[in-house]
Amino acid sequence: MFFGEYEHTIDAKGRVIIPSKLREALGEQFMITKGLDGCLFVYPMDQWRAFEEKLQALPLNQPSARAFARFFFSGAMEGELDKQGRVMVPPNLREYGKLSKDIVIAGAGTRLEIWDKDVRAQYNDACQTPEEMAASMSDIGFLI
Repeated sequence: MFFGEYEHTIDAKGRVIIPSKLREALGEQFMITKGLDGCLFVYPMDQWRAFEEKLQALPLNQPSARAFARFFFSGAMEGELDKQGRVMVPPNLREYGKLSKDIVIAGAGTRLEIWDKDVRAQYNDACQTPEEMAASMSDIGFLI
């Protein structure tokens, strides 16, 4: 499981340092893809395979299901850490995530999220309050 938020920078070559606390859980090889809400998703291989199975099970006869699967698969690339604990984020994913210099790596349970720091701040400002989120979770049967 991935927890916490870590502020880092992305260098001119598109390399991002993965915090040492997260590297072991992430593994040597992992998948990076376009995420929701303007961030990138980073999955350990076992979690990616589980996610991939769900995407492959979507009904091909539904255009929205095809688009959803296409969104994640077309942006996906295998990542690997270098000796300094960095991963190269390709230009298409840097562009999608609007990654400039300052980034946030956030734990999101089964995955990591990579955010541009300013995009993350805008997202947080637009989010519901924790009380509003808790109320909306009850709509889907999640009670705390």
